Amino acid sequence: MRVITDDGVGLATVVAGSAHAPGLLLVHGIGGAKEDFADHIDALAKNHRVVAFDHRGHGESDAPDHAAAYSLDRLAADAATVVTATGLRDLRVLGHSMGGMVVRRLALAHPEWIRALVFMDTSAGPPPGFDPELVAAGIGVVQSGGMGALKALSDELDLLGSAANQRVLAERPGFREYSEYKWHAQSPVMWASMVRDMLDQPDQLAALRSVAVPTLGIVGDEDATFLGPMHDIVATVPAAELVVIPQAGHSPQFENPPAWLAAMEAFLVGI
Repeated sequence: MRVITDDGVGLATVVAGSAHAPGLLLVHGIGGAKEDFADHIDALAKNHRVVAFDHRGHGESDAPDHAAAYSLDRLAADAATVVTATGLRDLRVLGHSMGGMVVRRLALAHPEWIRALVFMDTSAGPPPGFDPELVAAGIGVVQSGGMGALKALSDELDLLGSAANQRVLAERPGFREYSEYKWHAQSPVMWASMVRDMLDQPDQLAALRSVAVPTLGIVGDEDATFLGPMHDIVATVPAAELVVIPQAGHSPQFENPPAWLAAMEAFLVGI
């Protein structure tokens, strides 16, 4: 289905599972797509109404051409619209990377909606270790030459890369092509705007002390950027638990699918 936001942006959305089951919203990160969760939707939909969608400027969703259309708060408002449009109830929400930053805002703004949270390979504030000058240079490349021009620089730096990711690229048929699709489906206006917003966002770690629902942290053991921030989140949210996925990097649902799904199912069944 296609969900239309209050500013007229169409969001490509997939829905699976019984309308009477508890809701499970899966929110991808920057440069991702709803298909980031496709391998697991059928399994999760056995006991949940599962919804995944493409953020604006990603995948098959609309891509406004002005920077004001993109921010973490705007994406959180989009997620809220998707929840309402798909009729999700008794809501569980997973946010991956930038999606975790979106979900954090959604949970803090609408705590009454949320029954459980999953933060995956994300942070409570700006991602650590990113050089502002390098980011500014990347934004300049995108603005002058588009996402294609940035691809070579991104491949060379491989900021969120890992041995696990390289293994999946080499061994899984079609995965390299899917990664290329996601990259080129990104709006350059979106990328430049969201990277700025992620780096400039306030740290909300202290605010997460107010979270009063079951919370799971999932992170790949090779995700050097987000291992520390994930430990911080789980140490701050009351009664949160952390699962470190072995032989996985920034996208453990691809890099160690059985361990990722087992962690999700064990958490969800206990709610």
